[in-house]
Amino acid sequence: MTSISAQPTDPAPIAACTISRDVQNFDLLIEDMEGILGELWGDLGFDEALPFLTQPDAAHLEFVALAIDAIDEPDLAQLGAIIAGAKKRGVKVILIAEDVTPASLHQLLRQGADEFIPYPLPEGELAAAVERLRHPPARAEQPAESAAPKASSVKLKGDGDGILIAVQSIAGGCGASTLATNLAYELVTSATKGRAPRVCLIDLGLQFGSVATYLDLPRRESVLELLSDIDSMDGESFGQALVSFENKLQVFTSPADILPLDMLGAPEVKKLLDVAREHFDYVIVDMPGTLVNWTETVLNEAQVYFAMVELDMRSAQNTLRLKRALMAEDLPFDKLRFVLNRAPKFTDLQGKARVKRMADSLGIKLDVQFPDGGKVVMQACDHGLPLANHAAKNPLRKEISKLAASLIALGDTDAEAA
Repeated sequence: MTSISAQPTDPAPIAACTISRDVQNFDLLIEDMEGILGELWGDLGFDEALPFLTQPDAAHLEFVALAIDAIDEPDLAQLGAIIAGAKKRGVKVILIAEDVTPASLHQLLRQGADEFIPYPLPEGELAAAVERLRHPPARAEQPAESAAPKASSVKLKGDGDGILIAVQSIAGGCGASTLATNLAYELVTSATKGRAPRVCLIDLGLQFGSVATYLDLPRRESVLELLSDIDSMDGESFGQALVSFENKLQVFTSPADILPLDMLGAPEVKKLLDVAREHFDYVIVDMPGTLVNWTETVLNEAQVYFAMVELDMRSAQNTLRLKRALMAEDLPFDKLRFVLNRAPKFTDLQGKARVKRMADSLGIKLDVQFPDGGKVVMQACDHGLPLANHAAKNPLRKEISKLAASLIALGDTDAEAA
């Protein structure tokens, strides 16, 4: 390691440097830096970084490795200034973090860090990151990526006040994403007269959203870019983040990477929904399987909020807990429309009696009941096809189609009344 302050006249130009509170706390980083650069690197403290970046000695810097841990989180403003200073000089930034919250990482990445590596460093990961900085793989794919939005970007018309429909599972595996995906497709294909409704499907499962998988769609980098800066979003940028399925259904997929659910706040989610509703007749939102700080926003904005349950104890207990939570916050629990998935068959009288007992004991209605579609439903999801394309006669598909038709009829009635 070259001592920057002790050898200012060292003829060998420094190719990189670490920036940390104390580099000795990151011994694996020291080993990897020596393995990659030998003696052609230096170390800086947080207070030394910005002054050094303005000196002529920094002209040859290839990258800086900003190493932080939980103790450094209160200094996010200073860390962001260091990243901005490096980017201003054209120096790449590798962020190395140990025990730092996702929100802090997200903030630093938004401010311009090029790579992120967790500490302790996985073997060979720093060398791989440096190689990616030296030879960006995206450069070779740039023409294809830039052409894709032109081929499938959506030109939106801001002349509507769309109906917002949210879908959420009360317990894991209840089929909320399957319902959201197929309901959106049925809405856009079930028009009987006039133009087909404009439908947008939004996957807000920022961590494990599966809509892109169920429709075999790519997850665009523009989704993360839009979510990171919703304040500047407009109809054009929203349209560029959408992916078209069969040139009928427009889909806002979940990001390619797992993101913290708290990266979005209630104002950001409301603006996203407002822009979508302005340009589409129906907006279907696939909610994450957990309650977040913006669930209330979607609940208040939605005209219909489907809650998926099954005929089992976990769904009953979770419904009861959700009811208590919403009523304690004076939120509209009555707005939830419960959907029973894998409901008993018509001839299963015992099952029908269990459904009635469950609804009565929880104080809810189970007006919408879907049959068990069998293995073919999962096969359709794995193949990236709606049930209408994969198994049109499937009983689950038929019920979802009926639900879509009733929603369209209700929307037409409201429009005529208005």
